[in-house]
Amino acid sequence: MEQELSSTPARELDKFIEDNLLPDTRFRAEVQAAINIMCKFLKEESFQGANHNVRVCKVVKGGSLGKGTDVNGRSDAELVVFVNNLNSFEDQLKKWGEFIQEIKKQLRKLQRENLIRLEFVIKGEQWPNSLALNFRLRSPDLDQEMEFDVLLAYDIPGETSFTDHVSINKKSMLKIYRELIETCTTLGLEGEFSTCFTELQQNFLKDHPDKLKSLIRLVKHWYQLCEEKLRKPLPHQYALELLTVYAWEHGSRAPEFNTAQGFRTVLELVKNQRHLQIYWTVYYDFEDEDISNYLQGQLERARPLILDPADPTRNVAGGNPVGWWLLAEEARAWLKFSCFKNCDNSTVRSWKVPMELDVPHQQPQVDNNWPCRPM
Repeated sequence: MEQELSSTPARELDKFIEDNLLPDTRFRAEVQAAINIMCKFLKEESFQGANHNVRVCKVVKGGSLGKGTDVNGRSDAELVVFVNNLNSFEDQLKKWGEFIQEIKKQLRKLQRENLIRLEFVIKGEQWPNSLALNFRLRSPDLDQEMEFDVLLAYDIPGETSFTDHVSINKKSMLKIYRELIETCTTLGLEGEFSTCFTELQQNFLKDHPDKLKSLIRLVKHWYQLCEEKLRKPLPHQYALELLTVYAWEHGSRAPEFNTAQGFRTVLELVKNQRHLQIYWTVYYDFEDEDISNYLQGQLERARPLILDPADPTRNVAGGNPVGWWLLAEEARAWLKFSCFKNCDNSTVRSWKVPMELDVPHQQPQVDNNWPCRPM
C-alpha cells in the first residue's frame, strides 16, 4: 500500500484512513469477547492449589488495542497480567519465570476447553519452558487476526486509581516513582517495568480527540510500510505514537485539524530526530527533589529522547541510532510525495513545533514528610 498512500492527495488522507486503517468493528467485538473470557478464566483458575497466597487481581489489555489506536489487520496487542503476590518491582523479576509458566498452563487449559469462538493458537509451543508467551486470535470468516504478548506486572499499591485519570494525584505517585527510579538505577534496568504503568499509558490518550487517534494510525501505517521496505530494526513504534501526540499538542490542540499538516509535522520531527528532547509532566514532574534530579540526568542523555509519559525511566526513542537514521531518510523522501501536496500543487505546511522542550531549573520543593535518606 506504499504507492497507494504516497499518491493519495493531501485532501483525501482522511478518506484513506477511513477506507483502509480503521479496525474492523465486528472483528474487534469478537476479540473483545474472547479477551473477556480469557481474563475471567485467568482470574478464577490461576494458582489454584498453590502453597502461597497468589492470585491474578486484574488483566489489562495493552498495546494499540488498549489505547484505541489499532490499525486494521496490523495491530500490536498485549495482555498484562497483574499478580497480587509481588511486593516490589524487583519481585516481578524474581518470580517472572514461575508465574509466566502458570499463566501458560492456564491458557493451554482454556484452549482445550474450547470456550473461545475465534481460532486461539498459543505460539512457540515447541519451546514449552520459554519465558516468552504469545498467542494469536484469528477469524477465518473475516480473514483477520491479532497477535498478543502476555506480560506480567507488579500490582503497585493503590494502582486501582490509575483507571480514573481525574483522580490521579501526583503527590500520591511520589513514593511509586521514587521506588521505580531507585530499583531501575540500582539494577541497571531502566524501562523494564513500564508494563506496571499500562493503565497510565492508556489514560494519557484517553481524553484526546478521535481524529488524533486516526492520525496516529496513519503514522503507524507509514512506519509499517518503512519496516517492510527496509527490513531492518527500527525505533519502537510507541515512539512514533508519542511523537504524533506531541506534534498535535504543540502544533494544533484542535479536535478537528488538517490531517496532512499533522502527518507532515510528524515526518519533519522524524527527519530532525537528532534534536528531539521530549517529555511530559502529566504523572511526574520536577517538583520533588529526587525525581527532579533524576529527570535532569535523563534529559542530558543522547538524543533522540522521548520519555514515556507514565515511566520516567524509559526513553522510548533510545537504543537504535541506525534505525532512527534510516527512518529519517525515509521521512525525507516521503515529504516530496503527493500526500503532502495541495490542490494547486503547493506543499502542505507543517505546524510550528519545537524540536526540544526546555528543562526547568527552578528550586524543587522538598517533601518534608518523606523520610530523610542516610548520608
